[in-house]
Amino acid sequence: MRKVNVPLGARSYEIHIAAGLLPWIGKACARLKLGARCAVVSDDEVAPRYAAAVQQSLRAAGFDSFLITVPHGEPAKRLQMAQRCFDELAEHRLERNSFILALGGGVVGDLAGFLAATYLRGLAFVQVPTTLLAQVDSSVGGKVGINLKAGKNLVGAFHQPRQVFCDLSALDTLPEREFRAGMAEVIKYGIIYDAQLFARLERDLPKLMRRDRANLGAVIARCCEIKAEVVGQDETESGLRAILNFGHTIGHAIEATAGYGKYLHGEAIAIGQVAAAHISCAVLGMREAEANRLEDLLAKTGLPTRIRLDARRRQQLLAAMKLDKKVSGGEVKFVLAKKIGAVETGHEVPREIIEHALAK
Repeated sequence: MRKVNVPLGARSYEIHIAAGLLPWIGKACARLKLGARCAVVSDDEVAPRYAAAVQQSLRAAGFDSFLITVPHGEPAKRLQMAQRCFDELAEHRLERNSFILALGGGVVGDLAGFLAATYLRGLAFVQVPTTLLAQVDSSVGGKVGINLKAGKNLVGAFHQPRQVFCDLSALDTLPEREFRAGMAEVIKYGIIYDAQLFARLERDLPKLMRRDRANLGAVIARCCEIKAEVVGQDETESGLRAILNFGHTIGHAIEATAGYGKYLHGEAIAIGQVAAAHISCAVLGMREAEANRLEDLLAKTGLPTRIRLDARRRQQLLAAMKLDKKVSGGEVKFVLAKKIGAVETGHEVPREIIEHALAK
C-alpha cells in the first residue's frame, strides 16, 4: 500500500492507495475514532457496485450506516439536491459526532463534502473516490461545493476529509470515457509541477491506458504527493494552490455554457489546457514545441483538444469566464506555463489573445 500525507497540522490526514481497500474501510474509520452513525453518499451508478461492500465493512467495525443515493453526473451538484440530502440527514438523526462517507467520483465527493461542511455546522467526512479524476484531484485538498446556473462550484467551503482511500480495484469498472477524463488531471500535474512526471506519462501512456496497476498506482501516488505539497503550503488558495487551476478558467466556462454533462470535467479541462498553453506562448514565451507536446499527449489519451465556437458561443464563453472564482477586480486571472513543469498565477490576458487562442 502507498501512503501520502497531507500536512495540515492538527488536520493532517493520509491518502491510502492500493487495490482491495473497500473491505478494510470500516476498521480504518474505527481507528479515526469517529462517531457510530454514518451516512454513505453515493450515486446511482457507483452505489449498486460498491455500497454494499462498504456498508458491510462499516457494520463489521461497529458503525450504523445508511445510504443516500443521488443521480450520477454534474446535475447532482445543485442546491435542490443538497436540500434533499439535508432532509435525509435530518430524518436519520445524524448528530455532531456522526460522519459522512463519500463513495463515488468528483461530483459525489464535492456534494458529500459540502453536506459535511455545512450540516450541523460541520461533520467529519471520509473520501472513497472511485474515479481516476477523483483519486488524483478532487478527493484531496478539502475544496467542496455545488454549482449554480451561473457557474461551477460557486457555493462551497474548505473542509478537509479525515482520510482518503483510493482503491485501484474500483478503476477496473470505470467506463473508458471517465478514465480518459481523469487522465486530463494527471497530465495537468506534469505541466504545472513535474516535468519528469510529464515525460513518464509520454513514455508509459499505453500501460496507463491499459490500467496496469503498478504504473497506475505509482502515477496516482505522485499526483497526490504534488497536491499534498501544494495544499500543505496554501490550503485556502491564496497563492500557490492557484496553480492547480491550469486550464480550468476556460474549462469551467466550457462546462457552464455547453450545459453540465455535455462535456465531462476532464474533457473540458483538456480543451482548457490546450487553450491555456497557446495563451502561455503569447504571454510568457512558452515554446510552441512544448505546447504541442501537451496537445499531442492529450490527443493520444483520447481527449478532445479543440472546440468549435461560432461568434455567439464565443461571447457566451467569455462572459462565463467573468464568473470564474479567480476573477479579481472584474478581470479574469489565468494560470500560465513558462515551460512544462513550471507555471505562474495571476496573469491578466488581453481579450484578443484569449479569442485568438479559442480560435486556434
